[in-house]
Amino acid sequence: DVQLQASGGGLVQAGGSLRLSCAASGFSVDNYAIGWFRQAPGKEREGVSCINSFDRSTSYADSVKGRFTISTVNAENTVYLQMNSLKPEDTAVYYCAADPPLGGSWFNCLDGMEYWGKGTQVTVSS
Repeated sequence: DVQLQASGGGLVQAGGSLRLSCAASGFSVDNYAIGWFRQAPGKEREGVSCINSFDRSTSYADSVKGRFTISTVNAENTVYLQMNSLKPEDTAVYYCAADPPLGGSWFNCLDGMEYWGKGTQVTVSS
């Protein structure tokens, strides 16, 4: 049973940092595609960052490049998103998602994820 649980959100001032965690179970994060998505009030969900399953390369939305870093600690079966230089427009509910090899995200891990966890709220004040 694949399960994902995101945590680490909170309230931070613009320019500050947060680290989100996603605890995974039912699969190994070093094998699946794994990533982070977010949804702001009144907006559609968007991909933030992910690790592709076919080559373990990382992908980032243009809006977060140079500020956010995705990583895994395989011994913990946990995925992290380090968020630096936060901006008010980063305010959103952040979701962890995963997809098995040869799944819908095979060619682009920012699209086609199958499994989704519950989100964690990130609020950035100006």
